[in-house]
Amino acid sequence: MQEMIGLIGLIAAFALLMWMIMKGFNIYLTVFACALVVAVTCQMNIYETYKVHFMTGFTNFFKNNFLIFLTGTLLAKAMDITGAAKSIAKAIIKVMGTKWAFISVPLACGILCYGGVTAFVCSFGVISIALQVWEAADLPRRAIPGALCFGCSTFAMIAPGAVQIHNNVPASELGTTYMAGAVNGFIACGFMLVAGIIYLKFWLDRAKARGEHFIAKEGDDMGVEGEALPNPIVAILPLVITIFLVNFKVGSFSCPAEGGVLAGAVSAVLLMYKFVDLKNLPNVFADAAAMAIVSITNTCAVNGFGGVASNSPVFSIITNGVVNLPGLFGLLVGTNIICGICGSASGGLGIAVPILGPAYTQMGIAPSIIHRVMALSSSALDSLPHNGYIVTVTNGLCRETHKDSYGLTFALTVVIPFIGAVLGAVLFTVFPGLP
Repeated sequence: MQEMIGLIGLIAAFALLMWMIMKGFNIYLTVFACALVVAVTCQMNIYETYKVHFMTGFTNFFKNNFLIFLTGTLLAKAMDITGAAKSIAKAIIKVMGTKWAFISVPLACGILCYGGVTAFVCSFGVISIALQVWEAADLPRRAIPGALCFGCSTFAMIAPGAVQIHNNVPASELGTTYMAGAVNGFIACGFMLVAGIIYLKFWLDRAKARGEHFIAKEGDDMGVEGEALPNPIVAILPLVITIFLVNFKVGSFSCPAEGGVLAGAVSAVLLMYKFVDLKNLPNVFADAAAMAIVSITNTCAVNGFGGVASNSPVFSIITNGVVNLPGLFGLLVGTNIICGICGSASGGLGIAVPILGPAYTQMGIAPSIIHRVMALSSSALDSLPHNGYIVTVTNGLCRETHKDSYGLTFALTVVIPFIGAVLGAVLFTVFPGLP
């Protein structure tokens, strides 16, 4: 009886969490209230719930990610104040025209993400370009979070060969390679990319037909007509430098992601110093630091709730239950549920792979198939409104609300990836022998 009450309480807490986020409640009030629901219904010690489980989730995320948030914000600011983002955007518009220029945002994010740049850094690096492209094409600003999240956290993040933790965790646990399940995996990810771009085009056309336009927010540096801008080839070099350094390895040495991103920010200022007000750089750094702190603490709060949920007594009931679901469908659903509870694809995989991987291996399913199905399945329900990355991009980076923008984000990062994961599971069921 108590287990049933706890399970109902956990479900109710998630429903409340998503409702409050969608309604625009303060994120701290939201997670504190939802954590209390879990603690009471699961008969957890309330003080320990907040002091230990919540704060462990909060502080672990801050410790592991603050530097990448700070350097990522500095890179975004550097691309902004140098005019690099404007220069790249104008080059894109010139080549692609305003009608299809929107494709450049998810594709740019996807290329960066596939190359090993984290989703947070991709978003920080591309946001300035997105604003310029969106203004030139007169597209509704509230679509930018969906475009960024689609490019950073779906098809490229989970694709075979992607230098991401979503390949690293299954490879480490199952003894597979990053290219495990390559053929079926690329087909599934290709579907996500094409379907996402088609839907994004449909959504933007419909929004413009309703009379929506680009309306800049206070703080958006949209520039002025005829202003001097750096050469687009020079402007893109800081992003090239970042990608190269993030993936740079010589023997046992590899450049930390934070170091690569910081190098990109510094190189932007050095390469385009003629376009920078050098006296204002301290203020730029201060603004970036403040923005990084606000963004990461919002995300930390959501991860704190994930810490409470994953340490509740009923969490093991859920994970044990999904193991008993049949075939690859059970693996797909189980991975989705765990990633959804954690509000994180990478965090969910860290829990799901050690639990589900061995269980399905014992059923005779090839580790390469398990690897790819779990990777594909990690990118759907993880992107519910409480996902820390979604919160950061929507509320922090883009300064939009869930109410205005999450509908598009949901379609691009939950519905389409889920269908893509189902397609992958079907392909592996019908053609299990493909490399």
